[in-house]
Amino acid sequence: MNSKSIQDLLQKVPLFKDLTIDEINPIIELAQSRRYRRGTHIFMQGDPLSNVYFIHIGKVKIYKTDFHGKEQIVNVLQPGNMFPHQGFFRQDKCPAHAEVTEDATLLYIPIHLFENFLMNNPAICVKLFKVLGDLIVDLQKRLEEQILHNTYEQIIMLLLRLTENYGEKLEDDTFKLSMNFSNRELANMIGSSRETVSRTLTQLKKEKLISTNKKGDILLNREVLEKELF
Repeated sequence: MNSKSIQDLLQKVPLFKDLTIDEINPIIELAQSRRYRRGTHIFMQGDPLSNVYFIHIGKVKIYKTDFHGKEQIVNVLQPGNMFPHQGFFRQDKCPAHAEVTEDATLLYIPIHLFENFLMNNPAICVKLFKVLGDLIVDLQKRLEEQILHNTYEQIIMLLLRLTENYGEKLEDDTFKLSMNFSNRELANMIGSSRETVSRTLTQLKKEKLISTNKKGDILLNREVLEKELF
């Protein structure tokens, strides 16, 4: 990646998007890039935390496993996303696994180099705290979904969240959600089972709350679907 590509990518990240060219140039000098094949693990849960990554091309799945090997998907990250968010402030181990689900090109910054930069640029620290605050709010919402709502409602909320992050707006207030996730992966995002997700999606289709096209993309009206939650 050349300097212009690195600059364009970093300025898409909330942490850096408001920086001037002069402010972001020192960060560009710290950054390195690397390509990863689908199925490659960038790091494993428990590995030493040494870099913070930014996605230029491809997708990355962040997930945890329990003692029985059961997978719990924390997030599926897209181009422009940064991970792990706590990397700049913790001398710790990687909190989850990071697996490439589509061939990817990632930018990464060694944490020890970036820490030196942050010490000389406190304004950047403030911006990063805001990013972490948004992440905490998102995690709180997900926890509330699991505590306060049944599985049917959790699946609806998951579809709405995925649509907000990855959906494409069509005509007549319809959104298209390209389903790059299996029913098992959707189930792992909310701690449910593949069978329950499959059964619920079928029910939503019968109730005409969602539909699918020939490619398997889900079509939905967010306002209509949201009414099922109230």
